[in-house]
Amino acid sequence: MKRFYLLVLLMLVAGGLALLGLAIAEHKGYVLFAYQGFRYESSLWVFLALMVAILLVVYLVRQVLRLVFVSGEWVNPWSRRHRSRRVKLATEQGFVDLVEGRWEHALRHLRRAGDHSPLPLMYYLGAARAAHQLEKYSESEALLEKAVQRQPQAELAVALTDAEFQIERGETQAALETLQVMHERYPDNQQVLFKLQEIYVERKEWSALLGLLPKLRKDKVLTDAQLEVIEAQAWAGRLADAGHTDEQSADSANSTLTNAWQQLSANQRQEPQLLAVYADQLRALGNDDGAEELLRSALQRKYDSRLVRLYGLLRSSNPTRQLQAAEGWLKAHSDDAGLLLTLGRLCLHNKLWGKARDYLESSMRLQRHPETCAELARLLAQLGEVERSNQLFQEGLGLLDQRLIGLPRAASLSR
Repeated sequence: MKRFYLLVLLMLVAGGLALLGLAIAEHKGYVLFAYQGFRYESSLWVFLALMVAILLVVYLVRQVLRLVFVSGEWVNPWSRRHRSRRVKLATEQGFVDLVEGRWEHALRHLRRAGDHSPLPLMYYLGAARAAHQLEKYSESEALLEKAVQRQPQAELAVALTDAEFQIERGETQAALETLQVMHERYPDNQQVLFKLQEIYVERKEWSALLGLLPKLRKDKVLTDAQLEVIEAQAWAGRLADAGHTDEQSADSANSTLTNAWQQLSANQRQEPQLLAVYADQLRALGNDDGAEELLRSALQRKYDSRLVRLYGLLRSSNPTRQLQAAEGWLKAHSDDAGLLLTLGRLCLHNKLWGKARDYLESSMRLQRHPETCAELARLLAQLGEVERSNQLFQEGLGLLDQRLIGLPRAASLSR
């Protein structure tokens, strides 16, 4: 049956060609084109054959062009399809290079992936990190800017990355400005708040940190224990800054320090760490009597070794009362080397040389401390025991050297 249909089709084609041949033989037709100096003339059928040939050539050229620009790698290695494959490989290899620290390769691969991706954020961020590691800071900033231009909705992610790079470069002021802008736009973002408090701590901007604490607490950015430590650190720094006299008189510094102290809650004013900072600032400003009264009251409420050591450094206008108060704590804390050191110092202040020596030697038996060595050595030198005084000075220096063992020596610093 199929052969029959094929035979019929061939007969129809042959008949059609025969009729076309008769038509061409009997009716050749005539075509003339004349324009200025150009003249073309031929039979109608030749002209039609020429048109068919031209159309066939145009069709073949279009097919060849499609084959070149759309085909796979076997025809054109720079084709669109192969380019997509290369971008995919660059994406995969780029992140591997980034993790493994091959910064140059990561930069090249991830930048290429970002340029050809409709969502290039992660690629540009990775490329920017690689450029940052290579210290190509301008290129890193340009990549971050390109990421924002291509994906404006990701400005927070880009800004956080930029702030991280700025911190690593030591540009804390620039990082602070970046984070402050983001804090205005995204006030509840925990990552912005966390990085802000880190910068405030690093730059010792205690007032700003104290202003941020309510937000940190409300949004649960840190644990309660972490907040407690940071708050104590911030208030200690605030008190220390208030007592500085670089840009203010002693009276003004005293007033500023008092105002800062009064801003603390009643519970905070009983914290040994904050009490020690406040008393030390009062002592630095020459208000030893105020510091002595403050510490004596605090130690009567609750004994603390740190405050006891500081109490021995005060030179109040009533050293006898100061010594009596310290001796009152000795019954319950006779094994506290710091208290014995304080008693020795207060006896020196009261010119009780023998009693001072007994207290200092008792403290030495409990703990070999550089300060105790120095105080006893000075006393023995004054009493004429020069040889033992020198030995104690040497011992104190040795103990101090052990504390400084982790610092670089002068020889290594000069290299």
